[in-house]
Amino acid sequence: QVQVVESGGGLVQAGGSLRLSCTTSVSIFSINSMGWYRRAPGKQRELVAIITSGGSTNYADSVKGRFTISRDIAKNTVYLQMNSLKPEDTAVYHCNVVAPFNYWGQGTQVTVSS
Repeated sequence: QVQVVESGGGLVQAGGSLRLSCTTSVSIFSINSMGWYRRAPGKQRELVAIITSGGSTNYADSVKGRFTISRDIAKNTVYLQMNSLKPEDTAVYHCNVVAPFNYWGQGTQVTVSS
């Protein structure tokens, strides 16, 4: 059974930082991309950041310059470093693995207080 496990969420004040981690049991040789999505209350799920097997990255405009996605291939882990957090970043963050099917983690809550 494929596992996608997120960690690192929590409560932080505006301007603060958090780092999310996502580890998967999917073989590294099968992964096309790994990414982070978020769903805020009353809103649709949106892409936050993605990194492909080739190392290319893409970010939502709202997080460019503040968030950084990176990976540790040896650990089958992707990270999301979130700096200068804003209250509007409050959401449940889900890790997505495309290999080639879509696999999702259960999500981790990020709450940014003003």
